[in-house]
Amino acid sequence: MSKKAIIFTTIILLLIIDQWSKIWIKTQLEYGTGFDILGLSWAKIQFVENEGMAFGLSYGGVNGKYVLSIFRIIMAGFLGYILYSLLKANEKKSLLFSFSLIVAGAIGNIIDCIFYGMIFSESHYHGGLAQFVPFGTGYAPLLQGKVVDMLYFPMVDTILPSWLPIWGGERFEFFRPVFNVADSAITTGVASIILFNRSFFTSDSKKTSPAKPEEAAVDPQGQDQ
Repeated sequence: MSKKAIIFTTIILLLIIDQWSKIWIKTQLEYGTGFDILGLSWAKIQFVENEGMAFGLSYGGVNGKYVLSIFRIIMAGFLGYILYSLLKANEKKSLLFSFSLIVAGAIGNIIDCIFYGMIFSESHYHGGLAQFVPFGTGYAPLLQGKVVDMLYFPMVDTILPSWLPIWGGERFEFFRPVFNVADSAITTGVASIILFNRSFFTSDSKKTSPAKPEEAAVDPQGQDQ
């Protein structure tokens, strides 16, 4: 598969999976409900929404949401430019694949921020299913949509020992944040670059670092007579 095909296929497939999963969750589950994956208590589908940051984090207020949405669009464009530059530089396929994951994840969540408020009715907590509505008549204006999250893996859920300083006796849960396919793609892309494509962080410095001065070789036989 060519490098362009890897980039195109990765981004398109991830966007399809990400958007299909979000639309299915939003239209088939009530907000706050979910179910176990394959009967596993530590792997769940749980429908929640957030204001646009990864893993359920939010940046409050209407103005803050506008700033966050615009920032995400700018960052996605910047990441796309880096990916294009890597392709033009003929970088290896693994690095292009990793960056494609990041770009796809960024675009996936941006779609929610831009359009979901325009095309869906509000999802109320245990208050019925969301529905598609005529464009522009949804629960929020442009750039104010909420990101749909659903992947929840509370692998550890326990009460910390009472003798533990500060947090003793409190509930401890890992992994607590609820996330989505786009978040997973971004995290996987970043991790794969760090683990398997470390040259990405050092290539620029190597190209710009000054060459070591070479000692001039003096040929005593080469002097003018």
